[in-house]
Amino acid sequence: MIDWGPLLLTFKLAFITTGILLILGVPLSYWLSQTKWRGKPILESLVSMPLVLPPTVLGFYILVTFSPNGTLGQWLIENLGLQLVFSFEGLIFASVIYSLPFMVQPIQAGFSNLPASLSEASYLLGKSKKQTLFKVLLPNIKPSLLSGIVLAFAHTIGEFGVVLMIGGNIPGKTQVASIAIYEEVELLNYDAANIYSLILFIISFSILLLVYLINGGYLKRIVK
Repeated sequence: MIDWGPLLLTFKLAFITTGILLILGVPLSYWLSQTKWRGKPILESLVSMPLVLPPTVLGFYILVTFSPNGTLGQWLIENLGLQLVFSFEGLIFASVIYSLPFMVQPIQAGFSNLPASLSEASYLLGKSKKQTLFKVLLPNIKPSLLSGIVLAFAHTIGEFGVVLMIGGNIPGKTQVASIAIYEEVELLNYDAANIYSLILFIISFSILLLVYLINGGYLKRIVK
């Protein structure tokens, strides 16, 4: 009998992480697309690091930094009552960092491809920067916005190394589906591992297919 707990925990983590990334990613993407700050390449490199950095490396440094035995980890526990190591909150924190480029890069590309005249016209009509962002620019980058949301969500679903390092394998608390699959394979319980894998495969494929269908239709309407 399959335990649905890891799957439910996985999608809970993905929804929360994607929501946080959307709140953080939109203003960061907009700023990166507009700024002429000399340190921009450094910040872009830091944001993109999870694309090339082994997840265990990121997980290791988060584990060491926020360990209850460390200065920062102790401060969080004593002052905020927050323990990031081997907790669901830690999974959220690690997932936000690890999936950040999957949200930021598509949205940043969308902003960068918009003509400058669009913002200028909005300002001439008396719109503020905030109004221009939410009422003019974002509606014009819906495909990029959707791609960022879906990629961040799908990537969070598939995380393994970073969540294993920071959260361990605690059933009902930090055991997400990818870790459950690994555990079932270790126990030679291939039937359960196959069910977990098949569910994740179908859901991930369906989400990506939906994005391509929506974006494809959107682009056809623009062409017409």
